[in-house]
Amino acid sequence: MQKAQRKGYVLDTHRLCNPAQTLAAVRPHLAGMGITRIANLTGLDRVGLPAVMVTRPNSRSVAVALGKGLTLEAAQASGVMEAIETWHAERITLPLRAASYLDLRQEALVADVERLPSVTGGSFDPHHPMLWIKGEDLASGQPHWLPYEMVDTDYTARPCGGQGAFPRTTNGLASGNSLAEATCHAICELIERDAITLWHHAPPGPRINPGTIEDLRCRAALERFSAAGLDAGVWNIASDTGVAAFHCMVCEAGSRPGHIGIGSGCHPDRAIALLRALTEAAQTRLTYISGARDDLDPDEFTAEASAERVQYVRALFDRSEPTARMQDCPTYSSPSFEDDLAWLLSRLGDAGIEQVLTVDLSRPGLGISVVRAVIPGLEAPHDDPDFIPGPRALSAAGAQA
Repeated sequence: MQKAQRKGYVLDTHRLCNPAQTLAAVRPHLAGMGITRIANLTGLDRVGLPAVMVTRPNSRSVAVALGKGLTLEAAQASGVMEAIETWHAERITLPLRAASYLDLRQEALVADVERLPSVTGGSFDPHHPMLWIKGEDLASGQPHWLPYEMVDTDYTARPCGGQGAFPRTTNGLASGNSLAEATCHAICELIERDAITLWHHAPPGPRINPGTIEDLRCRAALERFSAAGLDAGVWNIASDTGVAAFHCMVCEAGSRPGHIGIGSGCHPDRAIALLRALTEAAQTRLTYISGARDDLDPDEFTAEASAERVQYVRALFDRSEPTARMQDCPTYSSPSFEDDLAWLLSRLGDAGIEQVLTVDLSRPGLGISVVRAVIPGLEAPHDDPDFIPGPRALSAAGAQA
């Protein structure tokens, strides 16, 4: 890891430097990565929380990345960095190794494949050769090999040298102004998706009482939804990791039809975690309004689908009263990403997570850090089409029964 540096931007997320500095550093590389446009979507909705789309037409995954924040520059930096990280993961140049799991583990440390998420129709064969990529286990500091198909995001073909046994998503892929910054973002994303999956497999619990939210930035974001005639509900979804995580849902007040917004956020600092959930909910509304994402299903824009989404959100509102207190949610604040990382590893360890694997995908000379994190034991996103619930999700569902 690089020498610890103080965070220079802490408004709506934490970064080493402010959005203008981040954009200035990466702008010379955008054309080379195929990024052709950064478009402001904010004015298409009446909420007013900034959101942008970033287009990369020759992408090997999705051609449109999205960004959000409390300022337009923050949203632009968010969207651009998302496009940059997927570009890196589509074009991995690191050495790979072909071997069966059983052979590889005889001479090297390997990911705990039994705790990795499974997928529908997939079956892992420990005797069958496949491609592996070397990463580092941050929990032990030792090099470990992990399945290449969980790191690569070139979705134009079947997984290269893989078995199709593990999820192929961008979950746990993150970029930043430093390796520590990118690593913290990647780990928080994995914790967030695990927390959402657990929440969906158990009763929703009470919503956060907005009157207990003291952070002025969060209150201002919620007031924007209210002024736009929208109802917003926030749930504390922090899991046994003890890292702050929230889920936010937004829909038209009353029973009026319209686009919904769904957002989630995870961060050591609970105010930042909530801000990320709120701004993502606004971004989701704009995603539907603009139709910007090339992975949106046309069926989602039918009147029936829209009505079903609104009914789903309103039912959640009706089933959970706003009685939870923001002050009861976990929080941690530090001046550096190195401190955050140490705290995150400690929290994961206390939750029984034994490996935290990362692969540094950064390209020399670009000055941009990109990390893919894989954490055996955490659940995959519940809304992946090939999702299979793992032990944690099954346990949550069992507790509900």
